[in-house]
Amino acid sequence: MFTGIIEEMGSVASIRHETGRACLHIRAGAVLEGTRIGDSINVEGVCQTVCEIEAAGFSVFTLAESLKKTTLGALRPGSPVNLERAMRADTRMGGHLVQGHVSCAPAIRELRQGGGNVYLVVEAPEEALDCCVPEGSIALDGISLTIARISDALITVNIIPVTFERTSLRYKKAGDRVNLETDVIGRYVRSFLAPYRKASSGGTLTPEKLKELGY
Repeated sequence: MFTGIIEEMGSVASIRHETGRACLHIRAGAVLEGTRIGDSINVEGVCQTVCEIEAAGFSVFTLAESLKKTTLGALRPGSPVNLERAMRADTRMGGHLVQGHVSCAPAIRELRQGGGNVYLVVEAPEEALDCCVPEGSIALDGISLTIARISDALITVNIIPVTFERTSLRYKKAGDRVNLETDVIGRYVRSFLAPYRKASSGGTLTPEKLKELGY
């Protein structure tokens, strides 16, 4: 479990492709402190297990599903990556509960700066939109962000300058993909309500149906 507060921006030192997986060697510094083999590190929004540690970095094995579903499959030597160690129970939680389990990897529709603000817009699929609300939490490339607004399938986040400058978002442009993780609480709510949305009411969960169910 992570918080979405990026500890440092590392970079890909090398990639070794093997059958069904790839070994990523990441240059890093701060996240190495206290890290042991077997620990979890969030790499660009994807929970990965440390399999090797060296003086200037660490290695992880990224499996086929992650290579296909996330942007890790598109990384190249030199690519910047956001890094965060798994949270501790005795630390401040400045972001929100981030699992590192990516929901989808949509392309950036718009990325603009102006007046000290950075706005990033992505077009999300319906299954992700169902778990999003304005002013709710979302993680993009492992960064905990607040949804500014939702318009049809477009999700807009307003990024503060310090976050933009200290993360890999500063290297992104329109058309690039980002790893999107919806709030886990929203995913549980969607799962709990799914049977009722398919009920005899024609698939619509109405206020009357909620009253009938005791809400």
